[in-house]
Order: sequence, then structure tokens, then C-alpha cells
Amino acid sequence: MSGPSFFQTHMGQRFYEGTMPGLVRELKRLNDNFERLVAVAERLAGQTPPASAEPVTPPTTEGADVL
Repeated sequence: MSGPSFFQTHMGQRFYEGTMPGLVRELKRLNDNFERLVAVAERLAGQTPPASAEPVTPPTTEGADVL
């Protein structure tokens, strides 16, 4: 293939200097949020449900006209 390599083009420079660092920042942010979510889930998994939380039975379709 003739011509400049991708990194030598204007679009390539924007990709490597702007897009890639932005993607890395967002991936780091996503990972940090997942770590926080896992910590909260682990903390909640060790707790007992509040006394006011009563199990709710799902509604049934017995006796109803089903189309």
C-alpha cells in the first residue's frame, strides 16, 4: 500500500492523541465504578433484609380469560 501510514495522517494523529487516551480514561472510570458496585453488592449480601420487606407472591392467571 502506498502513501502515509495511518499514524502519519491527520485522522491517525487525532486517533492516537485524542480518541485512544479518551477510551483509556473511560475504561478506567468504568472499572472504578464496577469496583464500587461490587463493594456495595458484597456489603449488602452480608446484611439481612429489613423486617418490613415481606415476600410478594406474583399474580396468577388462574380463572382469568387468557387470549
